[in-house]
Amino acid sequence: MIQKPRPFSTTFFSTQELSLSVVQGLAITLGTLFIYQFAFQNYSSELITRTMVFTSLITANVFLTLANRSFYYSIVTTIRYKNDLVLGIIGVTIVLTATFIYYPPLSGFFNFTSLTLSQLAVASLTGFISVIWFEVYKMYKRRETIR
Repeated sequence: MIQKPRPFSTTFFSTQELSLSVVQGLAITLGTLFIYQFAFQNYSSELITRTMVFTSLITANVFLTLANRSFYYSIVTTIRYKNDLVLGIIGVTIVLTATFIYYPPLSGFFNFTSLTLSQLAVASLTGFISVIWFEVYKMYKRRETIR
């Protein structure tokens, strides 16, 4: 609120922000491709592979929502920002994802199958890792600003 408004001639995102978003998308793509190969090689089931890829994508997007609240400050800082809608949307997303995977009428409709705890952990961890690197980048950026 202290800063002056942006001129109408400027774009909403800077070139650097757009580039970071593309890199984030590529990192999530790599994580998704990894989980696809991992699931297919270890479980040889199309249903398990599809469900693990879906879980990985959803997990990555949940963490991406948290990570991109600021391109400078960490998730630990921005989680304290007052925005009940973000936490509500994340909660609804997690409940819907669990429902799609573990409620038989919906899992059958989407051709998903129930995942074991280890399968769920690997898929979720892959989604998390494909986004958390950005926190390391932001930490480096903050340290460079201090110097």
